Amino acid sequence: MSAPMPPALTDRAALGRNRARARRTGPATFLHDEALAEIQERLGLVNRRFTTPAIVSGWPEIWAAAVPGARVVADDDVLDFAPGGHDLVIHAMALHWAADPVGQVIQCARALRPDGLFLAVAPGGRTLHELRTSLAEAEAAVTGGLTPRVLPMAEVRDLGGLLSRAGLALPVADVVGLSVSYRTIRHLAADLRAMGEGNALAARARRTLPPAVLREAEKVYATHFPAPDGRIAATMELMFLTGWAPHESQQKPLRPGSAVARLADALKPVED
Repeated sequence: MSAPMPPALTDRAALGRNRARARRTGPATFLHDEALAEIQERLGLVNRRFTTPAIVSGWPEIWAAAVPGARVVADDDVLDFAPGGHDLVIHAMALHWAADPVGQVIQCARALRPDGLFLAVAPGGRTLHELRTSLAEAEAAVTGGLTPRVLPMAEVRDLGGLLSRAGLALPVADVVGLSVSYRTIRHLAADLRAMGEGNALAARARRTLPPAVLREAEKVYATHFPAPDGRIAATMELMFLTGWAPHESQQKPLRPGSAVARLADALKPVED
């Protein structure tokens, strides 16, 4: 017997509706803008001219300008890629909603030519941890239950391991933290809706948040996560993944036992 399929994390139809609503009202793009600036800075440090770039994103209108001439691919479960068709693939602010992040990275790796570059950016594990904690404490206190309301974000150490599993060489994973503040939870929620990042979890409650839970969450948030001037603090993390399609020209680690000097000798103090 085949193993049962794991339950779906994301309601893709709800995610599409959230994005469409944000587009109609004029999306809030500040987090994308930060991610885009970082990606362009990192590309500027690579001494390479990319001729066949591709970008995976649910926001083509934002990311199409990241690399001139790039082909933008929708962040579907199955990416519209041909094997070895690109020398640069950027996965832009969509990996956190993927049903199978490992599969997404593997598909991107297969789309690369030898010595092609893979870059990904997505919200990291501490993103909105204040909101997640406040809603959970408030709902437990008011109703005695708990409903998924904020998307769980992967830690950098977890997603960093995807690069090697996908067969990419020279893997690097790092995080850039952003601290922002809002007047209230309601203003934070409005910004998330404007980003198309509202609750699209498959296991979410289909009813609106009870007013009593919201009032309690506002108290918990203001008490535990205050910001100056009576505002509340919110953490955003941008997690970056970098890897290269293997090529014989790339630097390789030495084989175990091939060192020409002993570590103990290198650590000896220098005598006067």
